[in-house]
Amino acid sequence: MSNYWNVDKIQYIGNKDSKSQLGFQYYNPDEVIGGKKMRDWLRFSVAYWHTFDQRLVDPFGDGTAIRPYDKYKDPMDQALAKVDAAFEFYEKLGVDYLCFHDRDLAPEGATLRETNKNLDKIVDKIVEYQKTTGMKVLWNTANMFTNPRFVAGAATSPYADVFAYSAAQLKHSLEIGKRVGAENYVFWGGREGYESLWNTDMKREQEHAAKFFHMAKDYANEIGFDAQMLLEPKPKEPTTHQYDFDAATTIAFMKEYDLDKDFKLNLEGNHANLAGHTYQHEIRVARSAGLLGSLDANQGDKLIGWDIDEFPSDLYQTTAAMCEVVEEGAIGPRGGLNFDSKPRRSSFEPEDLFYGHIVGMDTFAAGLRVAVKMKEDHVLDDVIKERYSSYDSGIGADIESGKADFKSLEAYAIDKTAEQLRAATHSDHLEQVKDTINHYIVQALK
Repeated sequence: MSNYWNVDKIQYIGNKDSKSQLGFQYYNPDEVIGGKKMRDWLRFSVAYWHTFDQRLVDPFGDGTAIRPYDKYKDPMDQALAKVDAAFEFYEKLGVDYLCFHDRDLAPEGATLRETNKNLDKIVDKIVEYQKTTGMKVLWNTANMFTNPRFVAGAATSPYADVFAYSAAQLKHSLEIGKRVGAENYVFWGGREGYESLWNTDMKREQEHAAKFFHMAKDYANEIGFDAQMLLEPKPKEPTTHQYDFDAATTIAFMKEYDLDKDFKLNLEGNHANLAGHTYQHEIRVARSAGLLGSLDANQGDKLIGWDIDEFPSDLYQTTAAMCEVVEEGAIGPRGGLNFDSKPRRSSFEPEDLFYGHIVGMDTFAAGLRVAVKMKEDHVLDDVIKERYSSYDSGIGADIESGKADFKSLEAYAIDKTAEQLRAATHSDHLEQVKDTINHYIVQALK
């Protein structure tokens, strides 16, 4: 193993000391909770792009990141060194999964043929490391948004040559997915949207996108790549409007174009915020439709209007997310928690990458502990059962069973007084519910 990171292997130390240090206070990977090991509930993954490629730029400043492989100036030499550094990082952090875009791994060449050759050289090295370490790929994907050729999108580009190039790039990316044994394959349409409707044929673009997804699934089947296909919603940025705006919009698109049998959703916390939703809302929408696939772990900032990909540290948000996961029983059929997260621009030293992942992993582990305890105590089950109890008998049961119709409901309601209808309602005691959740967060983490 290489020696790029001046950090010892991160261990579970418990929450005996309130001061943060290079150790997990709540994430104990092999501890059984709710019938499964924590590592199996959470299936943490490191995002190659933010962890090893991100230079900590922002819209107003250059990158500040100091990385141990910066001494390599040749792009391919640096790409090879990053693989060594990455697998040392995974081992020291103690994660089982990684995620990557194709262009995270290797520099582009003058042609796609040359680019593929560069990429294959890096993937060869990753596969060798997988054999000796057991590291798995949660998902891989294709970067079809950074290069200027994608100025107007990839699958939704008005330029047929760009669509064709995108398909060729994706073909090789799917082949790589098979080589590394990726459990999922993600499509994030970074520029699959529009800047203005004045020059956009929206329906035609959406039809092109649907064709693209169907072709991708057909080719994956052809080569025996059985990964779960995932679409990742985001409402805007970099485009004015993206076609996969949120979970509900993406599900409607999937159903309209007969994609819902083969595709599920990869959901991100910061993207949910940009759509005007909570992370919990997006997960609930997906799992209610039977389409929860996997999760990206990060958080946004209500005071900042763009996608900042901050490491998650909000215990309330992660508790809400993990309550949905515990209710579902898993993060989708093959999903996990991928840290699509980066340190702040002022946290530029190599050690900060470990602290960022530690806070993210501990925050989700804490949320899992709270969610499991609440589930065991039937806290939310009892609240929801009581709230809808009027549908368990009488006229409510007739409504749910289909026995009631407008005529029978009119006969039931027509002589009800305002006082009788008001008496049929009860306080939700929502503040009490939130107070109870706060108590569980405090108690579970003692």
